Amino acid sequence: MPLVDRMRPFTSTIFAEMSALAVAHDAINLGQGFPDTDGPASMLAAAVDAINGGDNQYPPGIGVPSLRHAVAEHERDFYGFDLAPDTQVLVTVGATEAISGALLGLVEPGREVVMIEPYYDSYAACVALAGGVRRTVPLVPDGDGFVLDRDALADAFGPNTAAVLVNSPHNPTGTVLSDDDLAEIARLTVEHDVVAITDEVYEHLLFDGREQHPLALLPGMTERTLRISSAAKTFSCTGWKVGWITGPAELVAAARAAKQFLSYVGSGPFQPAVAHALRTEMGWAAQNAAELQRKRTVLAEALASVGFEVHRSEAGYFVCADPRPLGYADGDQFCRELPARVGVAAVPVSAFVDDKESWRHLVRFAFCKRDDVIADAAARLRRL
Repeated sequence: MPLVDRMRPFTSTIFAEMSALAVAHDAINLGQGFPDTDGPASMLAAAVDAINGGDNQYPPGIGVPSLRHAVAEHERDFYGFDLAPDTQVLVTVGATEAISGALLGLVEPGREVVMIEPYYDSYAACVALAGGVRRTVPLVPDGDGFVLDRDALADAFGPNTAAVLVNSPHNPTGTVLSDDDLAEIARLTVEHDVVAITDEVYEHLLFDGREQHPLALLPGMTERTLRISSAAKTFSCTGWKVGWITGPAELVAAARAAKQFLSYVGSGPFQPAVAHALRTEMGWAAQNAAELQRKRTVLAEALASVGFEVHRSEAGYFVCADPRPLGYADGDQFCRELPARVGVAAVPVSAFVDDKESWRHLVRFAFCKRDDVIADAAARLRRL
C-alpha cells in the first residue's frame, strides 16, 4: 500500500544516509551526534544492579517512581520549579517520543506549530504525524552566531496557531537563545493563548559561562509550557532512550494520552540508573560540559585552519562551518563527497530546513568524540 502523503518526505533520515557513507568509506563519523565514550561509572553500575535485581519487566506507564521524583528534585534544585512527581512528570522513550506525544496530544489536525529553522529533523515528522502544519521562523546571522528573526516570529503566530516548539540550546547551530528572544517568544505565546513545548536536552552542556534559562520561568509561561529533557545528552547515554516531560498536570496528561500508545514504556532497568545519576552525578555532567567546550574549541580551530568560516557554538555537540571559502557552495553535495574524498562524514544543515537556499552552504560537524578521533578528523580535513 502507498505511504500516506504527509509522511512521504520522511522515508529516510540524513543521519542514516551520512552514517552509511561513513561506513562505506571507512570515514570518521562527525555527522551523527553521539559520544564515543560512556557516562558516569556509577550510573552504569546502577543499571547493571537493576538488571541483576530483576527490574526487567514493564515499568509503570508514567515512569518508575524513583526517576519521577529525581526529575522533580532536579527541576526544583536547578530552576525552582515545584512539581508533583505523580502528575507533572512523565518519563518517555527519549526526547523524541516526548515531542511526538506532546504534539499528538495537543495539536489538532490542520492547526499550526511555530518552530525555529533550522530544526531537528524529527520535529517536522512529528508535526506531520499529528496532522499539523509547521510554520518556521529562521535564525539569522549575527556576527559569527545566530539570533531569532523576531519579525518573522511575530508573523508566524496567528488564529490557527496551536503551539510553539522551541529548541534552546539549539541543534544544529549550537545557539543559546538570548533572554530577549525568549521574552518575545513568551509574549507572543501568551498573547495568542497557545502552548509552548521546549526541547532543552542540551540544558547542561552550555559553554563559556552561559546558563540555561527555561522559557517556562518567564511571566505567564509556567502554566502553558511543557519542558522536555533527557539523560542522553546530560549523561552520555544516547542508546538508553530515557527522556521526560514536565509541566502543568493537564498538559502532561495530554502528552501521556498519546505517548502511552506509541511505546507505552521502555528502558525499565535504565530508569533507576538515571535517577541515581540525577541525584549523584551532576558534578560529572559539569565536567563533561567543560570537556565538550574544550573539544568544541579544538575542532573549530582545526576547521578554521583548513579554511572554513566557522560559526560560534554556544552549547551542545555541534559546530557549523561554511565551506564556501574552500570553493564548495553546496553543503549537501560537499557532505556526500566528503567521506570518499578525505574520510570524514558531516551533515548538511539544509537537511533541517524548509528554506533550502538560505542554508544550502552550511555544514554541521559533531565534536562529542574522543580527542584522538577529533585530531585524526582534523588531519584528514586538511587534505581539502
